[in-house]
Amino acid sequence: MRPSTAALLVIGTLSAAAAGIFAVAAQSTAAHAPRLEATRDLVERLGLTDLALFTEARYTRHPTQADLHSALQDHPGGFDHFPSGSLLPPPASLTRPHAPLAGKTTSPD
Repeated sequence: MRPSTAALLVIGTLSAAAAGIFAVAAQSTAAHAPRLEATRDLVERLGLTDLALFTEARYTRHPTQADLHSALQDHPGGFDHFPSGSLLPPPASLTRPHAPLAGKTTSPD
């Protein structure tokens, strides 16, 4: 058997496996739709908040509600104390240019 034929067989097998995974996922999603809808109703009825992703720091618990300087509360050059901080990207407001943020923060001076 030529190496190119073996490579083609491996690629074909992996492609079929990937297609099978997507088919099973679509079937599973359709099967769990009533349970998901019941969970949505429960969350709306009880008024639950966002999901807490991590339990370590306040800026990793609810990234949507973190203030701009919570990750840098000790000093701007300090390392992150919590491992979960490396799993979340910085908030979009910190990656934009600073000009739009001029009136949104106050200096502690």
